[in-house]
Amino acid sequence: MCRLFGLSASPHRVRASFWLLDAPDSLAKQSWRDPDGTGLGTFTADGAPVVEKQPLAAHGDKQFAIEAKQRYSTTFVAHIRFATTGDLLPKNTHPFAQRGRLFAHNGVVRDLPRLEAELGSDLDLVRGDTDSERVFALITGHIGRSGGGVKAGITTAVDWLADNVPIYALNFILTTPDELWALRYPDTHDLLFLERHPGGPSGSRHLQQTSGTGRIRARSEHLAEHPAVVVASEQMDEDPGWTPLRSGELLHVDRELRTSREFILDRPPRHRICLDDLGAQAKAAQMQQ
Repeated sequence: MCRLFGLSASPHRVRASFWLLDAPDSLAKQSWRDPDGTGLGTFTADGAPVVEKQPLAAHGDKQFAIEAKQRYSTTFVAHIRFATTGDLLPKNTHPFAQRGRLFAHNGVVRDLPRLEAELGSDLDLVRGDTDSERVFALITGHIGRSGGGVKAGITTAVDWLADNVPIYALNFILTTPDELWALRYPDTHDLLFLERHPGGPSGSRHLQQTSGTGRIRARSEHLAEHPAVVVASEQMDEDPGWTPLRSGELLHVDRELRTSREFILDRPPRHRICLDDLGAQAKAAQMQQ
């Protein structure tokens, strides 16, 4: 499955180093397990989104990919893609930027013609072929129609998706220059968050987190002094504070690093996809651990 990582240190801008695809397991030998793209989204001091991403596959590059980024930002979103929809091209690699926001998604949504019909003129926001970017465009359109309310836009967009298109998983992270939202829906894949105190559990450590698979690593010496909220598709360290989001639960981290959670969907998708309903490529990607 795709890997998600988000971080907010708002209102502080911090420096963080990210290592993506640093896992020397059998990926290079089994092309169907190869990561199909990596990306990092941050914001400049004046709030402009910066997206650095590229499609990477070990079967196309024998030298296993390691990407290290040193970036300052208040919020971060990182993503490793295991492709289910769309070719291995930069335009299909997460995160995506729309109207000053960044978005990365883990899951599968089907019936893209139905989704595109619902998008209408908002389809102009889409540059690639993925279901993820179309889901983002739907959310972006709903945010605009709600007068700029991100929570309201996410809520109405996800409500429409749950009723109208087949869904396997719809986990995502959405960031602005100083806020972060994360949704888990339904309970197909995990999504966890951590309210990290300055210095971590000991009170004296910088951020040094690694996913269980080793495919995403994050480090920030500034977080020895500042608190942060971290969101990830798997637990990143031994901190006992990691908390799983529940199906339909939306996490919001505001510009003062205050967190709130609210259930915005209390029902399963009307057209829920099972793993056996997926094609071979999508099934392999979603089973990837």
